[in-house]
Parts: sequence; C-alpha cells; structure tokens
Amino acid sequence: MKTPIILTIGRQFGSGGREIGERIARELDLAFYDKQLLEIAAEESDIAKELFETHDERPTSSLLYTLAMDLYAMRYPTSIQADMPLNHKIFLAQFHAIQKIGKKGNCVLVGRCSDYALADQKNAVHVFIRADLDDRVRRVADTMEISRGKARELIMKEDKKRASYYNYFTSNKWGMAEHYHCCLDSSLLGIEGTVHVLKEMLEWKRSRQSRKSGI
Repeated sequence: MKTPIILTIGRQFGSGGREIGERIARELDLAFYDKQLLEIAAEESDIAKELFETHDERPTSSLLYTLAMDLYAMRYPTSIQADMPLNHKIFLAQFHAIQKIGKKGNCVLVGRCSDYALADQKNAVHVFIRADLDDRVRRVADTMEISRGKARELIMKEDKKRASYYNYFTSNKWGMAEHYHCCLDSSLLGIEGTVHVLKEMLEWKRSRQSRKSGI
C-alpha cells in the first residue's frame, strides 16, 4: 500500500496554480479540492453556502458580517463560540473541513490556508506558485477574454485579497518562501515543467516516507 500524498498549493492570481493542481491530481489519481472545499465546509457546518462563496479568501470585519448573522440561522460545533465574528466561523468551518480531508490523504488542495491547516501532516508537501506579472496578465486576459488593462487590475485586486486573507488568519505571511516546502516560477518552468517538477517531488516524498515506515 502506497503512502498517501497531500499537496497544498498557494498561488498568485493568474500563475496557473489551479491548472497545475488539477493536472497533478489527474495524472497521479488524487482527489482535487478548490472551490469544492466551500461546499464541504458549508455542508458540515450548516453555514449557508452563499456566505462561503461571498467571503472566499476575503477577510473583513465590516458591518456586512454582523448583518448576515441576523439573516441566517446557523449551527456550529460546540468548540466555536456563538459570539465569534462570522468571518472567523467561516474560516474555522473551512479549516476543519481541510483537516478532515487531509486525514484521508491522496489529495491536492488549492489555497484557503490549506498549508496552514495541514502544517502538522508529515506526508504533506506545501508549495507556492508565482509567475511574472506580464505572463499573468496575458493568461488572465486570454482566459477571461478581457483587456490586459482589466486583467492587470484584477490581478492586483485578487492577490491583495488572497494575501490579506492568509495573513489575517494565519501566523505566516502569504508567498514567503520560509512558509512553504517549495516555491516555483511557472514563467520559468511553464505549466508542463511545473507539473513535472511537482510530480517528481511528490513521488520522491512518497518513496522516502515509505522507506521510513517500512511499507
């Protein structure tokens, strides 16, 4: 029996992180989780799915959260205090869902502080994908069929949200190499090359863990 694999991917917007994760999951026959995490967390917490989607990787302490708490009837685990801000409840519900998925292993998880949630998983590999801004602008513009000016604005906006969310809910800093096992440049390697490097890394990690455990 092979040692389970877990890969978490942090990524700059437009770097191809999601595509890379999907390809690795498909080629290594692993479960893939991106926005699926929102559905799982919603089902297990009874928090409305719309709230997870609206606040996906977006920290805030605005009045909207307070108002939303009055609009939705929610049931939480006893470990979550009833008076906790809604953004914290949503984060914790997602955090618990990620940890539950991580225990099963053989999965790829994209974003949403999954590296932080699974920091204690010995068989997990945490990576961050970045790319040159010009390459990201071109990718986003082509994929979303928008102007490059709009693509650049969207990239700046989404990266800021992701960084704010990560920095707000963890003790780490988004994109800092010291918080990941590996940081890769998809501009340098290309999508194909990045997938290849990560597959080799995961297989090496699995082999090393298997030798240690005697499997």
